[in-house]
Amino acid sequence: MLSTFIIALREGLEAALIVGILVAYLVKTGRKALLAPLWAGVAVAVVVSLATGAFLTITSTELSPRGEEFFAGTTSFLAVGFVTWMVFWMKRTARHLKGHLEGQMSTAVLAGPLALAAAAFFAVVREGLETSLFIYANFKTVSSTPSATVGLVLGLGVAITLGYLIYRSSIKINLSKFFNYTGIALIVVAAGVLSYGIHEYQELGWLPGVDFFLWDVTSVIAKESLLGGILAGTIGFDTTMSLLQFVFWGAYLAIVLALYLKPATSKPTPAKSAAA
Repeated sequence: MLSTFIIALREGLEAALIVGILVAYLVKTGRKALLAPLWAGVAVAVVVSLATGAFLTITSTELSPRGEEFFAGTTSFLAVGFVTWMVFWMKRTARHLKGHLEGQMSTAVLAGPLALAAAAFFAVVREGLETSLFIYANFKTVSSTPSATVGLVLGLGVAITLGYLIYRSSIKINLSKFFNYTGIALIVVAAGVLSYGIHEYQELGWLPGVDFFLWDVTSVIAKESLLGGILAGTIGFDTTMSLLQFVFWGAYLAIVLALYLKPATSKPTPAKSAAA
């Protein structure tokens, strides 16, 4: 529940803020009549994202056991790649996101309603597709689907509410700190998804060491227990974690967190460079 809540809150708020920026631009520039195509583009993006999630879920249930292991493992690796890229992308572009989106909107407005709807679609669908893929991969790591679903719904609800309140200037949030902390949380969750993908490829026989466990604590913590599900869904803890899983989990956390937390270095101005 906690992991899906974090994912939905972070990704949902990103999408809500993007929509808020687009709507505010049209309202601010006196183009309220163009809100209809904007919302149409947003609606299509939401439908495509939901359809992607449904496709992933239905496809996995129709496959053979080995096919399901391959599908789950591959989607896990893809989800980790997408989320890692998006976390760093948001950290790098967050300061200029508003100006970037408004620039796209000004160009789309001149091109017509269809171009405006397309701009809104592409601005939102990226978040939606990433969320669908990561949520699906994360669902495979948790033991309780109902509680994970509750976390997903709550996270999206809170994200939409916060996005609306921020748009209405009803509340103020330090978005820099919010995205920084939730980015760290997403990296931790992604490490667990990576570990799950490694396990699925080990089950396929494509990676070694499937029975070479670093620990086996199933006698203390049942894999299907509430504690086991929470630990698996948040930090990637497996009651029977293999050595290879642990190596990839630890290496991913160490490398990605070190790069993410590394302070940004500002480039020297030409005058300073010349003086140097």
